[in-house]
Amino acid sequence: MALFPALIVLVAWYALALGVSHARGVRFPTPWTTAVTLGHLLAGRTMADHTLYKHVLHSLARWGVAFCLAAGAGIAYGLIAGWCRTVERITIPIIHVLQLIPGLAWIPVALLLFGIGQRATLFMIAVTAFAPVALNVLAGAKCVDVTYLRAARMLGARRGTLLLRVLLPGALPQILSGLRIGLGNGWRVLVAAEMIVGTGTGLGYCIIQARWTLDYASAFACLVIICLVGLFVERVLFATLERRTIERWGLARGS
Repeated sequence: MALFPALIVLVAWYALALGVSHARGVRFPTPWTTAVTLGHLLAGRTMADHTLYKHVLHSLARWGVAFCLAAGAGIAYGLIAGWCRTVERITIPIIHVLQLIPGLAWIPVALLLFGIGQRATLFMIAVTAFAPVALNVLAGAKCVDVTYLRAARMLGARRGTLLLRVLLPGALPQILSGLRIGLGNGWRVLVAAEMIVGTGTGLGYCIIQARWTLDYASAFACLVIICLVGLFVERVLFATLERRTIERWGLARGS
């Protein structure tokens, strides 16, 4: 059963390639052509002056750094705003506005602030991933049972202890949901940012360079890598972390 979605995609992809090639006379990469090209890239053939491994490594590094910045800021904001209603009332409209802005809409802002290069890419990823993390952490903090807070206060817990030992664990399910959404948003924006702001390496940069050289098979191979990396990080690594964290704290979704 797990192979059926992949089989459907491959059949639809092959049919689309044949249809486009016949109707427009354009050589549309088939799954087999893409697989062969991907094999050559994995074997060491360079693309945009670097190996595929270097491009993937640089993309993952940008994604990881920017997402950690967004996650740290989002968790801190959510806990503080959940603790202090005044902070929430003053700042929550700003967070909602940030949530509504598409990631690519930050391109002119990033270019004006940082110019073309790495910092612009990191900014776009971080600002796009921040809002969903912040909103989910805030929602989780507000859902924590006040009985736990009162009990902790009666036992002499101070504000720092309440935040880290009561509020943070109680909001974990929503925090993990926010991190997962922010992770996906950041990955999508990363690829688009690498295409536009000129990082010189990365999967998005490879795709835009392949466009100029008409090497569409390599571009499709990069798309396959993007899908595989995203699925692996989100469905394997992050899902495992989420499950173990919830089991460790004895929590369940919706609790």
